Amino acid sequence: MLFVRHATTPGMRAACFPREEDDADEASLARAAALGFAALPAWVAPARAARRTAAALGLEPREAPALREADCGRWRGLPYERVAREEPEALASWLTDPDAAPHGGESLAALAVRVAGWLEAARDEPEAVAVCDAGAIRAALGHALGLGPQATARFDVAPLSTTELVVTRDGWRVAHVNRKVWKS
Repeated sequence: MLFVRHATTPGMRAACFPREEDDADEASLARAAALGFAALPAWVAPARAARRTAAALGLEPREAPALREADCGRWRGLPYERVAREEPEALASWLTDPDAAPHGGESLAALAVRVAGWLEAARDEPEAVAVCDAGAIRAALGHALGLGPQATARFDVAPLSTTELVVTRDGWRVAHVNRKVWKS
């Protein structure tokens, strides 16, 4: 399973919590269009940036709601710096307690369970592409490696990078993480 992190959004550039309606920027979509993965079966998260990235890659994906980013509740679209300044205890709780959801959205543990369920259901089609954001990719890595959300937060997953998981008899093997697929 080849995961592609979706193209850059203005919110990513401004260090904001993601929103599903955030659009990918044109320069990043142009880089995606040069890559082309059209021959592979594909899934896409419901986020607008993911759908536009998949289209730019030449994919005709099936939507996979399980691949959506964690719901950040009332923090959606807010700069990380503002949340850290105004709600430092709540942010610390969300980042250190996998079951916490102080923003009224989804916990990182719930994200991990959702993505793990999808990944196991996708075992029958491991030669595919999934276009989504970093949280879902980190959750997939966590499932493959038996790691929790705090450990997977240490994985860097750049826009338009790929992360590949290979299905095995006993689970998943990590082939690569955060591989850039374009030339700067």
